[in-house]
Amino acid sequence: MIREEGVCVKIPASTANLGPGFDTLGMALDLYAWLELKPASETLFRLYGDHLDGLPSDKSNLIYQVAQSVFERAGVKVPELEISMYSEIPLTRGLGSSASAIVGALYAANLLIGEPLAKDELFDMATALENHPDNVGASLYGGIIAAVWDGTHATALKIQPPAELLTLVAIPDFQLSTSLARKALPEAFRMQDVVFNVSHASLLTAALASGRLDLISSAMKDRIHQPYRAQLVPGMARILEEAPSHGALGVALSGAGPTLLALVEKDSSRQAELEGFLTKVLAEEGISAKTLWLRPCTEGVVELAMLNNVSFMKRIKGE
Repeated sequence: MIREEGVCVKIPASTANLGPGFDTLGMALDLYAWLELKPASETLFRLYGDHLDGLPSDKSNLIYQVAQSVFERAGVKVPELEISMYSEIPLTRGLGSSASAIVGALYAANLLIGEPLAKDELFDMATALENHPDNVGASLYGGIIAAVWDGTHATALKIQPPAELLTLVAIPDFQLSTSLARKALPEAFRMQDVVFNVSHASLLTAALASGRLDLISSAMKDRIHQPYRAQLVPGMARILEEAPSHGALGVALSGAGPTLLALVEKDSSRQAELEGFLTKVLAEEGISAKTLWLRPCTEGVVELAMLNNVSFMKRIKGE
């Protein structure tokens, strides 16, 4: 049964890899996108906010295409949609903008037709579209997720983020596509580096699950992707090496970058020092960057109530 009144969902941003957990570890963050879908007589897009500038407003749009994949799988036809979206998540900066769009479209489309597909099936579909499960898993389920993908089926285990954990992100004022960041990686790795990453990813997962924040700094070290991507983000190598001495529990490239992520104790007295350090290092490389203090988001995508005679943006601003 199609919900003629439409549906609205709220989707968290995400960070992925967390250093050694390449394509495996993800965490939802309290930065959001909102998406509303309604059946319509003709397809119409309302895209709000600077972070959606330049996106297509026709049926080539990712949201429309993903929603149609849900309808097709469920055997339901909803060929025309009114699509409204607002996002706080910057595009191609390593904070899961595409993952949030995919998850939001899958989840909203499934709600619109009465939820015929299980959440795990949506996860498989999202992972197939994104080609790795960490960002989409975090946006779908929330919290910290450890995930695997065998090419057909994705499995994720959710970890409740430690209550004392806070994140600082430095978002450089340039975009870095995932495809470009992938091209920077070698096709093969030394056995020593593979063992190094497996052991550190295992330790980091255990440290986060048990609240051992004291182990994060050493556990977040990586040899698989960050050393090769450092050339794409000037100042990154120095930040990875020196940020722990300025108050970070650990630091990593967020996803494919260029955003840099620091994990911090929420009551740390060195927060201003750390923020100043990240901004200073990037500025010395000629890079302006926006910094945000974000908390881990413990829930994933959620449905919001549809309110009669209240516009999409007014409803969001009232959240």
